[in-house]
Amino acid sequence: MRWPLLGRAGKTGANPINPPEAPLPEGIPRQRRRPRDRVAGLLKRLRRRTWADGQIRRRLRKRKAALALSAGIMGLSTAAMSSGSPPPPKRVSYSLKIDRRLPAPLLNVSDEMKKAMIEEEGVRYTVYRDVAGYPTVGVGHLIRDEDGLNVGDKVTKDQVLDFLEQDLKTAEAAVVRLVGELALFPHEFDALVDLVFNVGEGNVGLTKSPRLNEAIASGDYLAMAEELDYHHAAGSIADGLVFRSERRTNIFSLADYDNTRTGALPGNTT
Repeated sequence: MRWPLLGRAGKTGANPINPPEAPLPEGIPRQRRRPRDRVAGLLKRLRRRTWADGQIRRRLRKRKAALALSAGIMGLSTAAMSSGSPPPPKRVSYSLKIDRRLPAPLLNVSDEMKKAMIEEEGVRYTVYRDVAGYPTVGVGHLIRDEDGLNVGDKVTKDQVLDFLEQDLKTAEAAVVRLVGELALFPHEFDALVDLVFNVGEGNVGLTKSPRLNEAIASGDYLAMAEELDYHHAAGSIADGLVFRSERRTNIFSLADYDNTRTGALPGNTT
């Protein structure tokens, strides 16, 4: 089939490539949107989708924390019922999903690390004083003025989960500030998060931990592993911190999340 020749405006010749638009029925106005309006609409939809994705991620993160908390409570309950006898060997396998180091800002604490932290800290629903004398509750959460809690006060499981999520975010951000863009394996990131969670960001700074910071600055991972030991609380050596430091070093160097103790785990669920 041959198309008719293109005609001039007002003539009968038709353009087959850009045919004239069919007229709208009478009474229905033709809607025209300016490019700026289309962009604004697109940005609005994108903001809604971003907000929805953020809500889903927050719910999933809290659900994972709840599962880790439940696993930690189960482990602690089993240890409490062992009447002092060593618990049966339990190995937590860590499936390394990333086979290369990534910049720290791209990483998050793993579920394996959450379970290990819960095992080390214990889960407390009553505000108590830790070995250094600080009011603490949940999974090692140090009480702040805005929490409105005092020693002896009770908290719910939801509060424990909220505290844990907040503290993990704080520790992750502190690790990013500590190492900058240094690339890490997930288990190396986990160990540093545990370190900051355990001793506080102030104790890993250049003034108090110069050798750790030098190792980070030079990208010396072996030297970093040697600077993860923190044994003192309130001026004296705490056995729990010795065991935890050993476990932390194993996590950093070997991706080994096993408990290094030969007896029951610390903590309770009261």
